[in-house]
This record gives sequence, structure tokens and C-alpha cells, in this order.
Amino acid sequence: MAYKPTIGLEIHAELATNTKMFCSCKNDPDERHPNINICPVCLGHPGTLPVPNKEAIHKVLKFGAAIGASIADESRFDRKNYFYPDLPKGYQISQFPYPLVREGILELPFSGKKIRITRAHIEEDAARSAHEGKATLVDYNRAGVPLMELVTEPDLNSAGEAREFAEELQLILRYLGVSDADMEKGQMRVEANISVSPDANLGTKVEVKNINSFRAVEKAIEFEIARQGKLLDEGKKLKQETRGWDDAHQKTVAQRSKEEAHDYRYFPEPDIPPMKLSEVAEFSFSALTHELPELPNKKRVRFRKEFNIDGEKLEIFVRNKRFAEFFEEAVSEGNRWNNEANPKKITELSVNYLTSDLMGILKSNEISLEDTKITPENFGELMKMILQGEISSRGAKDILAIMVASGESPAEIAKREGVLQTGDSGELENIARAILASYDEAVRDYKKGKEASLQFLVGQAMREAKQQKIGANPAILKEIFLQLLK
Repeated sequence: MAYKPTIGLEIHAELATNTKMFCSCKNDPDERHPNINICPVCLGHPGTLPVPNKEAIHKVLKFGAAIGASIADESRFDRKNYFYPDLPKGYQISQFPYPLVREGILELPFSGKKIRITRAHIEEDAARSAHEGKATLVDYNRAGVPLMELVTEPDLNSAGEAREFAEELQLILRYLGVSDADMEKGQMRVEANISVSPDANLGTKVEVKNINSFRAVEKAIEFEIARQGKLLDEGKKLKQETRGWDDAHQKTVAQRSKEEAHDYRYFPEPDIPPMKLSEVAEFSFSALTHELPELPNKKRVRFRKEFNIDGEKLEIFVRNKRFAEFFEEAVSEGNRWNNEANPKKITELSVNYLTSDLMGILKSNEISLEDTKITPENFGELMKMILQGEISSRGAKDILAIMVASGESPAEIAKREGVLQTGDSGELENIARAILASYDEAVRDYKKGKEASLQFLVGQAMREAKQQKIGANPAILKEIFLQLLK
């Protein structure tokens, strides 16, 4: 039987702040030495008092403005009670009935489907546990790191849509500077609530945790949809539970029966008074929207319109904000270097060399654009030199590799490497005459009508010019040979 999947997501993102949520300990996701960034506050020692991180609150509000959500004027923190070694206080400071952000929308980039976001609230992260045999080791560096938890409405209906949502959310968080959202580092964690039903009614909800990559998001949901459908086909009853994703075996496994909200015994955090944003002098709701950068979907629309880019090449620029900025600066510089050039040609060349050649160099060297010395100005000049026939396509590729490592201008490199295609007819004519004198048979073949012989002679002249460190334009050489062969 065919079943309709219904999916809602809960996503945690570590906020990119200097310090933790309720203390002044450093928030450093790259710290590898355990229990370095800790203090009595984040360890939950008796008598310590939490102080909310203003930067973290601002980042969540900024995200709310980006998704067109309702921003709460009044909000408060609550205690969420549960006991586990990774929770030093025995409870987590979170938000339950009064979140900072409600009722936003995230539009999927490819289908255009609008996914409702129920809420986004702020809380503190738990410590990191490592299981070694029968022992559990706990690193409290992460305890108290500010988290934003986002909850969607059950508007997703396929594993592909869920992955698309998670990928677009990561982009938005990075564009805003709210979170680095690196799933490999655990800075963004996805949980999926999945049910299947033969009709429009919702089925029994199963939560899947421990999803730590976009591929795993898709695979876990696909597996769970198939598992639930098979049980229903067999006439069995589904139970509401929490399952984990076993990436090694590509399946979900039962963990525990699903807790309800009241199992956590939420109550207002007594050590932090309620917040009323309108009473904060330096806070302004309208200022939030003015802080927003161009977001991914708006960039897609603009790049299609201004640069006629679409498909995979468009996504390269949208998914790499710095790459897109470099591209726009390079196109501007390319047109400045050559005022007579067709802007469309500069754009097309820049797109092709950036998404193919430069991307290839970066991948082969396992570096990012930020690790290179190449500048948009020099890249734009390289595009101009190609258009004006000063260098060949092959020469441009070689020059580009050197530019990445050295930061030199393309003109300097072309001159030094002897790939500058000169228009000095005197030098090129001398080379052509020497080649004609050395290859009598090729000359006779050309005069018999063999056009390939002319290309052979041009190729030999190009080789000789390179040995003499003279950049030669093959089109100019061909004209010289035609004149001499008459």
C-alpha cells in the first residue's frame, strides 16, 4: 500500500559567539584538550548564577528577522529537568512556553515549497560524552555553549525535501554569521519526526536522533518511511518512540519510548528574570532587518538576472559566499581593465575559469580561496588578457595556477614564462622563415593542397618561440606563414 510520509524537523545549531551562554568561558569548537574552557558556572557548582549572553540572544533574533518570523517582545528562560552525565546541573536552561522567535517561513530553493517554522528558541548545550568500553568520559568544554533550537511544522513530505531544508538552513545561518553550522563538528544536529499514513490523517510519530550529515538525513528518513510502511503492511501497530540512526549499518535502531514535554518538568528559571526587549534601550526591532545581508534565495534571483547563471554553477556561488564576492569583484575588475570588452564575455569567461579551473586547483591542493594569494583584480586582468588574445587558453590555465600560489599579476607571469602572445611581426617572421627553411617537405605538401601542413608549420614555430621565451599568437603566426608561402 502507498503511504503518505509526514516529516517535521528539530535542528540544533551552536551559535558563533565568543563566550558561552551563561558564563564568560570561551566558546571554542576547535578546542581538543578536554575540560579546558570550564568554570563553576557552566559546571553547575552550588551558589553560581547564570548571566545571559547578549550576543547569543541577538543572533537568534537576527535569524528570526531573516525568516520573517514574529519576534517576541517578552521572553523568559526555563529549567528543563533530566539527569545524565553530560548535564552538570541536572537540568538544562532552555525556553519552553515563551521562545524568542515564532511562526517563520523557510522557502525551499528548488521546489519553492514554503516550510513553516514553529519556533526558534535559545538554550545551553550539554557536554560531550565519549564511551570507551564500560567507561564514559565527559568533556565539559561544550557544556553551556549557546544553542538555537529550531522546530518546523510537519510540512515536509519526503527525505529529499528534508535534506533540502537542512542544507538551505545551514546556508542562511552562515550568511547571517549566526552559526558556522558545521555538521562534522557537531555545530548543527538534525532530528527528524516521521510518520506515515494511508490517508490525510497523521500517523504515529517516531523521532530519529544522531543524524550528523545531510546524506544521513536523507538516508535515515528513507529507511524510516520504508520501515513504518512495512510494519503497517504486516498489520502491526507502530509505537511512538525515539530511534537512533546507525550510520555503519544504514538503519534506525530503537532507543527509548518518546518523552512528552511534561516529563521534563519545565518551570521558570528563578535566577534569570523575564526579558522585555522593548525596554532595552539599545535594542530596535527595525534595526534587525537593516542588519540582514543578501540571503541565499535573493542571491539566486539576482545572479540569474544579472549574470545569466543557473544550475550547478549558480549553486557554487550561492553555497560559497566568499567565492561569489570574489566573482563579482573580478568581473568588475575585468571590465575596468578592458573598457572596450563585451561585459557579457568577461562574465562568461570568469564563470568558466572560476567554477572549472580555479575550483579544480583549490580541490587538488585541498585549500580554500582564503588560503590563496590570488586577488580579484589580478583575476580580472587575466580575463582581459584572454579576451584580447595576449595569452592562449592553455597559457591562462598555467598562469592561474601560479597566481594562486604567488599572488603575482598575470602580466608579470606571462612575460617571465614566455607565454605572452606578442604581435611583434619582426621576431615572429624571423622564426617563420627559419621553420620554412628547415621543413622543405612540409612546404611542398602545403603547396600540393595539404592544409594540415600549415598547422604543422605553425606548431613548430610556436615551439621555437617558446624556447626563445617569445610569446606567440598562433593566429598572427598563421598569417605570417600565409604571406611567406605566397
